Amino acid sequence: MSEALDLANEVSAARERLIEFVDRCPEDQWQARPLAPGDPRTVAVIVDHVADAYEYIGAWLDQLARGETVEVTPAVVDELNARHAAGVGTPARDAVIEHLVHSGDAIVTLVASLGDDQLAGDDGRVARLARIAAVHAEGHRDELENALGLTTQR
Repeated sequence: MSEALDLANEVSAARERLIEFVDRCPEDQWQARPLAPGDPRTVAVIVDHVADAYEYIGAWLDQLARGETVEVTPAVVDELNARHAAGVGTPARDAVIEHLVHSGDAIVTLVASLGDDQLAGDDGRVARLARIAAVHAEGHRDELENALGLTTQR
């Protein structure tokens, strides 16, 4: 199997585990703010944030794979995340799952299509961003499960 397919499978598997978490998250905890006061977002907003991140990470991957320059800094990411949190409101569970499926499918397809030379592009930054898409979903799922006292169903 190619590195691109391995990475695409990592992103897909992490997304599926996040969707499984959403499916088993109790309704009364879906709008909870379990990470407050450090993070005032609800579970719903945090999960939707992952779907939103698939979109901007996918855009960066596409640009880098085409040889374009992309500025990815903590400040850029913070701005995108703040914009999402301010604009998403209180997303419904079904809408969040649909967002995860749609944006997740798009990034998985993109990553799977990359050639070895594209993955190695920008000193390996393309491959690192693809891996971040998987790790990001896993990290948020883990933190939410821990904060809510839910166990992973693997």
